[in-house]
Amino acid sequence: MPGLWQLSASEVAANVRGREITAVEVAQSTLDRLAAVNPAINAVVTEMPDEALAEAARVDEAIERGDDPGPLAGVTVTIKVVADQAGHPTTNGLRIQQDLVAEVDSPLVSNLRSAGAVIVGRTNTPAFSLHWFTRNSLHGHTRNPRNPALTPGGSSGGAASAVAAGIGAIAHGSDIAGSIRYPAYACGVHGLRPTLGRVPTMNATAKADRGIGGLLMAVSGPIARTIEDLRLGFAAMATEDLRDPWYTPAPLGLPLGEKRAAMCIAPEGWEVVPEVEAAVRDAARRLEDDGWSVEEVGIPPIREPAMHQARLWLAQYRQGDYGAVAREDDPDANFVFQQMEARCPAPTLDEMMDTLRLQATFSRQWRLFLEEYPVLLCPVSAELPFPDMLITESPEAFERVMEAQLFQIGFPFMALPGLTVSTSLVDGPHGQTPVGVQLVAGRYHEARLFRAAEAIERAGVPSSPVDPVSS
Repeated sequence: MPGLWQLSASEVAANVRGREITAVEVAQSTLDRLAAVNPAINAVVTEMPDEALAEAARVDEAIERGDDPGPLAGVTVTIKVVADQAGHPTTNGLRIQQDLVAEVDSPLVSNLRSAGAVIVGRTNTPAFSLHWFTRNSLHGHTRNPRNPALTPGGSSGGAASAVAAGIGAIAHGSDIAGSIRYPAYACGVHGLRPTLGRVPTMNATAKADRGIGGLLMAVSGPIARTIEDLRLGFAAMATEDLRDPWYTPAPLGLPLGEKRAAMCIAPEGWEVVPEVEAAVRDAARRLEDDGWSVEEVGIPPIREPAMHQARLWLAQYRQGDYGAVAREDDPDANFVFQQMEARCPAPTLDEMMDTLRLQATFSRQWRLFLEEYPVLLCPVSAELPFPDMLITESPEAFERVMEAQLFQIGFPFMALPGLTVSTSLVDGPHGQTPVGVQLVAGRYHEARLFRAAEAIERAGVPSSPVDPVSS
């Protein structure tokens, strides 16, 4: 049945539960869309048509029996190759992990299946899920379906590219320094970085638990074409799983607080391009039209948290993963690691202990700020989506990218949730370019993000899904 791939997750679930359409029909439509557009964008690097149709058939059978198929009944989704999915390799974009086949699902994959979702494929990431562009020596190069001259973002570039092109209604992504929020921005869709501990994660294929950077800052979350679908995907992913000792069973519907937002565009000498500033001010007007009070204010420190975030980010590689970097020998990863090491020299023990202590200091400051202002409205990046693979062009280009990503890097140090809302398309230096804004709230207050995001979304967002633009 043509056209079902265009439906939102909420529309699919309602129609499947109401027996207006079948989950098998939705899965087949999505698989047909995948076959038609994925060759142009290389977003999905593992296709699984037989598994998807079998999963969809089980959803239909549950409905026939009168059982509850789950809130995502028949919704087609994709999984990033960083998460264990039984029967498939957890590559993380690495040749050295192409035979690392999972025997059991990670908690978030189990949660999506239990909610009735149908997995149609696994999506691309840069080697080691390292940066905001998506190319590696194993799976190749993912393209932005709206404009191939632009990065699709990273590290969840395959996830955002797939959703924007209509390959699934919801995509799984992961974020330690913007890897959900930035790809959503670059591809003109929406993405949620949840609070640390909201979505349970654990890979049985790993030899040990994640390093300190991952434990304190890395999260999984949804990317989707509508805010309502982000809500659905987040709620399904956030189901308790005791395999993750960091999981926190906080209610999803904490008090919303007043419709009051802080706006900050360019703190601490940050330079923001006019199109980004215009997008943030436009979003502020949208919130005010919805009854919000928006006040332009200064914010707690963000540059120093970003520096400490980078220290934690690199710690796990310095502890033992550098051998993996050398064995993989991916040109992009080699260059980026070299630049990151130069930017963030190895800390002494005292410096690392200071970083861990200062996480409490900055988290306290931000918690108090976000109690006074329930939502912060700010840029996703200081620039429009970058030209594709800009980061590897030179050390100067690397520094330009890192500086533009200040907000992407800094907020995870405080384990704060953030949501990217795509707001419009503009004429950029490389053609038509998505732009959007970022919303930040206190820990476990994703509901506040959704309320603000829905007000911004109602005033207009780029149409999607889209047919990939040829290069």
